[in-house]
Amino acid sequence: MNKIETLFKEWQSLQPIKEEYQQRIDQKFMLEFNYNSNHIEGNTLTYGQTEMLLMFGKVVDEANMKDLEEMKASNVGLKMVKEMALDKEQPLTEYFIRTLHKTLLREDYTVYRQHPDGTSDSYVVHAGQYKTRPNSVITVTGERFEYASPEETPALMTDLLQWYNQAEAKEVMTPIELATLFHYRYIRIHPFEDGNGRISRLIVNYILHRHGYPMIVVKSKDKENYLTALNQCDVIVGPTPSIGAHAEITQIIPFVDYMSKCLENALELNIRAAKGESIEDADDWRKNLKLKYRNQINKPEVTEVTEKKAKEEFSILLKHIDKELAEFYSLFTSVRWNPSHGKFFQHEGGYYYTNISFSKGFGNINTSFTISIRLTIQQFLHKTAVFFDKWGASNIVIFSKELSYNEFLNDQDKEDIVNVIGKLLNQFFETQGFTIRGPRF
Repeated sequence: MNKIETLFKEWQSLQPIKEEYQQRIDQKFMLEFNYNSNHIEGNTLTYGQTEMLLMFGKVVDEANMKDLEEMKASNVGLKMVKEMALDKEQPLTEYFIRTLHKTLLREDYTVYRQHPDGTSDSYVVHAGQYKTRPNSVITVTGERFEYASPEETPALMTDLLQWYNQAEAKEVMTPIELATLFHYRYIRIHPFEDGNGRISRLIVNYILHRHGYPMIVVKSKDKENYLTALNQCDVIVGPTPSIGAHAEITQIIPFVDYMSKCLENALELNIRAAKGESIEDADDWRKNLKLKYRNQINKPEVTEVTEKKAKEEFSILLKHIDKELAEFYSLFTSVRWNPSHGKFFQHEGGYYYTNISFSKGFGNINTSFTISIRLTIQQFLHKTAVFFDKWGASNIVIFSKELSYNEFLNDQDKEDIVNVIGKLLNQFFETQGFTIRGPRF
């Protein structure tokens, strides 16, 4: 009994699994498959953007519209594949594959090309229709590797689907062998002008799901090994497309080994899920940090120039606060800026600050409070914060904002600071120097 059989039997023995465990593994697979399958083909969405889009329908950060639509369409295609695989009475058809392709591409579009000699041309990629022009790929050796011609494609696709349905009925090959051979033969045909890789990986999972196996993910970070396994088979099978479209299982052992390893990984993950154990990948910490702190990562360090700019902006802020509050100074017994207006000290703790002390007598009681405005410059960011300080209530933060080295407080931020200080001035008089009740923030 090989490793896949052993793992499959263990996985089957754990069925049915708890609904919450199934939901957890389904969600993880949905995100992993869509992200990786599209990323292999050049989609620029990050894992975090994919998660926000597919889980919550939200677009975060800057994103290419085509990539967003492509990712959503991919998830629809995955749902179609899962649903179709469960219909055991319905064989796999060319019509379904063309429909799946139309779902992924959504609509026809034009590709414009600029050639090295300065000439240009264009062609239309047809959604849901077989190619109308030859397609090929340049290998690592610089040679052109041709796929089936547009004229050959319809007959080869008919042969492929006929072979698959017959081979499935015979049950000679294991599901992973059947899925891998379909993938290889399909790729050698390359029936569409775009989207062939995504279709092939969806059909692999159609076959596995149809036979009761967990679906697999080809990781984009493992793209080189994936393509190497395919190329090793090309060398064995030879360059003729029609021969590649009828390759035998014994000719594609490197690719069978690669895809079998993917299935082993999927089975081990699903077994852990069924047991209620962690299903995090070794690099999930990276995805979580990128999602939760996407606006704070990959920031350049503060330089001497940007530090100088931050201090200049801080001085401008202090002058703005002084200007906005000045008309109310006469309400107090004294208002003292320390140091003088628009200037600041450097604290031994590394931050820059200025204090504004407000004093006023109410009856026989003289009361006061202090507003401290601080600029902290760190390695990758700077922070502006405003503190309220009064006996019994020290260093209470009433405003705080962190910005990257090349960002600064905008006009609204400055008004927010003035307003939060102004509200305290108003409360100070309404509560007779906070003697009736303390400040409210």
